[in-house]
Amino acid sequence: MNIRLFAPFLGEEELNEIRDSFNKSWVGLGEKVSAFERAFENYIGCSKSIAVNSATAALHLSLSVYGFKPGRKVLVPDITFASTAFAPLYNNLEPVFVDVYEDDITMSVEDLENKYSPDCVAVMPVHYGGQPAHMDRITEFAKSKNLKVIEDCAHTIGASYKGNKLGLWGDIGCFSFEEKKAMTTGDGGMICSNDAELISKLSSMRWLGIDKESWKKSKPDEDNEYKHWYYDIDYLGFKYNMNDLSASIGLVQLKKLDEMNSIRSGLIARYMEGIGSLKKIRPILPFEPVKYSYWLFGVRCEKRDELIKFLKQNGIATGVHYVPLNMVNYFRQWPSKCSTAEAVWKEFVTLPLHVQLTAEELDYIIDKLKEFENKFL
Repeated sequence: MNIRLFAPFLGEEELNEIRDSFNKSWVGLGEKVSAFERAFENYIGCSKSIAVNSATAALHLSLSVYGFKPGRKVLVPDITFASTAFAPLYNNLEPVFVDVYEDDITMSVEDLENKYSPDCVAVMPVHYGGQPAHMDRITEFAKSKNLKVIEDCAHTIGASYKGNKLGLWGDIGCFSFEEKKAMTTGDGGMICSNDAELISKLSSMRWLGIDKESWKKSKPDEDNEYKHWYYDIDYLGFKYNMNDLSASIGLVQLKKLDEMNSIRSGLIARYMEGIGSLKKIRPILPFEPVKYSYWLFGVRCEKRDELIKFLKQNGIATGVHYVPLNMVNYFRQWPSKCSTAEAVWKEFVTLPLHVQLTAEELDYIIDKLKEFENKFL
């Protein structure tokens, strides 16, 4: 066995859509990016979406729309990818690391309340692994303190929490299409909101602040057909745009998304049934695959490093998601005690989960987990 941890699910349909872009000789920021944005709006049910080249860019730009004064603070969960905490820093703001709940690894509302200070201007909850953060309580607290809510949906897409789509609970939602996420565009991200006016300027900010995208400059100008080339710059912008090659993949992936989510949910259900009898190895999250859309599956084990070594010796790739940010060298300059995060991450082992994972491979992984528990725990 040689079982991958993650793998994108790509086929002939994506190649055909890319081929179409080749045939049109337009592979940069173009009509397909706009088409992908409209398709995403229809899928999520939001007023406006803006495609960018990564979720990192999405988080950065989403905070930037508010023009917060430098030095203000943004509350982020301690267990997340570094991008969540870099977004405040890109905007000359400071991250404040909030502890997580032991059972579901999402932002602790109690610690959020404790870490809040009048200098805080926003909160960035993360749906870890696809497990929804407690958005009803988070948004209620945020409203009481006039905090903006940037929802980091990098680990999930398509699920709802208490009747509302994830990504639409906050002021702005940010999604990831990085190559191993729930759907992919190779690299890419999306900003969405039900406040179209709020994020409207981000369309130009992701394209260097230019008020007219290149593909539109190739069309006749309604007022002056000889000034199609003209553009202006209204904002300090960034080179964060998605391109038509990525959007080509995204248009097809979005059509496949519900099926891919369903397959992953079935695999998680099989995992849960298979390890249900184990005493020392238990799921990393309270997985509910019928309700939510998960991007990863993992377990907790006191002998984490030994388990990782054992699985690698048996051809099974693993990972650890993540080292708490307050323990990472760069972020130590913003100290914040997060005792639960600092304790629980030491047991995390991410296991293979992707659409192409076979039942035979999954059962083999379960057998090896059972073998490890019987031998070493």
